[in-house]
Amino acid sequence: MRHIDLLRDAVRVVLVTHPFTIHAWVVLPDHLHCVIELPIGDADFAVRWRLIKIRFSKSLPKTEWRSAVRERRGERGIWQRRYWEHLIRDDRDFAAHIDYVHINPLKHGLVRKVIDWPYSTFHLLAGQGVYPADWAGGDEGQTDYQE
Repeated sequence: MRHIDLLRDAVRVVLVTHPFTIHAWVVLPDHLHCVIELPIGDADFAVRWRLIKIRFSKSLPKTEWRSAVRERRGERGIWQRRYWEHLIRDDRDFAAHIDYVHINPLKHGLVRKVIDWPYSTFHLLAGQGVYPADWAGGDEGQTDYQE
């Protein structure tokens, strides 16, 4: 996670011009998950992701492997071309997706307890009392998320 500060900086910069609220975020070695909320009347997730990806990518040296297609298009080999977007339906759906974001380090075998993963909003939410510090300490059954 040697470039986490560059990602944080990209998000901070984009937030200034294209605001959104971060409800949950986790960064893993090869992907990230988040639950964000856009201002009322604004549904442009795509521009925010494009700007975050561009800013982050420009801050890194071009050392990653790129396919011939990506090279021709001038694309980096860092990001997927797409992202998955889901409109939250209700409070239960919101809670399930927040849980899903935070359970990911445990799900991928990166830690034995969710609190042990440092690149997550779990710590902030546990500090606010939203989660107990020992939430999902190796037991995925503690969450509302079901695959």
